[in-house]
Amino acid sequence: MSSRHLCDSVGAIRNYVDLQAGPGKNKVRETDEVLLGSPLLALTTSHPFTGYFFVDLASENTQALAQRCSASPQCQQVDIRTGDCNIMVDQIVTEIKRDEHRSLNLAFLDPEGLEPKWATVARLASVQRMDLIINYPEGGLNRFLGRAMNSPGQTAVDEFFGDRGWRVAYQESQAQGEPNLHWRLIEFYESRLQAVGYKEVLRADEVGDEPLMRNVEKNAPLYRLLFASKHPLGHKFWTAVTRRDIHGQQLLFRETPLQY
Repeated sequence: MSSRHLCDSVGAIRNYVDLQAGPGKNKVRETDEVLLGSPLLALTTSHPFTGYFFVDLASENTQALAQRCSASPQCQQVDIRTGDCNIMVDQIVTEIKRDEHRSLNLAFLDPEGLEPKWATVARLASVQRMDLIINYPEGGLNRFLGRAMNSPGQTAVDEFFGDRGWRVAYQESQAQGEPNLHWRLIEFYESRLQAVGYKEVLRADEVGDEPLMRNVEKNAPLYRLLFASKHPLGHKFWTAVTRRDIHGQQLLFRETPLQY
């Protein structure tokens, strides 16, 4: 499919970028329940985007996603690409920048491991009005942190953070016996986002009741959700959205972040 980025009545272009889009639907292993994936959720929102960029490394995923997107009224605005997100991002950003002055953009990064490199985040951030929703992959990092600390060479963790400074944060946390290593690592990641223009980064645990996505069987930590915007209005919208459940009901919040 090719993308046709149509404008609304005031000429604004609204792009949604999903760099690890998957097949469009997901099955919950424990219950066999089938849920819409992030691309189809973006397509079915009551206030649709005018352009959609979906990327996945697996051709079987993009083929399935293309078939599912074809049923959407927005199908002509969908651009699906097969390839490495760290390569495809350059093409997508180049296309968005053709009308950058008229566009509002949202990118969703939802890694299974550590696939999106920091260079990919920085490339997205080069777009003037690009908000980011990032699933910080706590579970994926846990699998690599120890080995990466013992490796003198460049590692996947170094590429994820884009700077070897994460090692200092890791060592300080270990030396002080902190139970929540990832609070310190997230702070370092936030500082990296601030360096590319995102002066304030919100975490789901700061505005929502459940800060952490966990493995159902082992209750092991998987992800923390981060939101970065270059404009205060983006943070206002994010806070309003995350204070409601999937049915639109207001949530109640703890006064302190949940611990694990």
